[in-house]
Amino acid sequence: MADLHIDDFCRDTAKTLVMLYNRFPQRTTVYVEDIAGPDQPDEFGLHSPRFTAGFHALLWLAETDYIRFSDVIRQEAVEDATLTHRSFLFLSGPASFSPPAGPADHPLDTRIAQIKDALATRSSDYLRTLMLELMAASRNHN
Repeated sequence: MADLHIDDFCRDTAKTLVMLYNRFPQRTTVYVEDIAGPDQPDEFGLHSPRFTAGFHALLWLAETDYIRFSDVIRQEAVEDATLTHRSFLFLSGPASFSPPAGPADHPLDTRIAQIKDALATRSSDYLRTLMLELMAASRNHN
């Protein structure tokens, strides 16, 4: 059984990459709520652990050169976010993982198409496996 926080991390990073790919090269604000779901702050106004994890997934994507942004808005969003050059080229590249075949009118021939398919299937196992494979492959892609 997988750790749920890793499944959440894979979903958050996948959603973020798809969002920025769909808007590339436009810079945009990425709200944590859009990737991790709505927040329920506690009585002291602190964000929930799930929401905080979503914010830290955005920071991790920047620290590992998948995205860049100009600033954070509290712990609720990142401003002027976009994919890095390396990330854009990697996501646009040929599929390198063998997931289940997609519909004939939507071939899974690129990495970003595979990520979109994995999000649409709502399968945590498929998404986790795909994202971890892609993250490993992107480290070797330059």
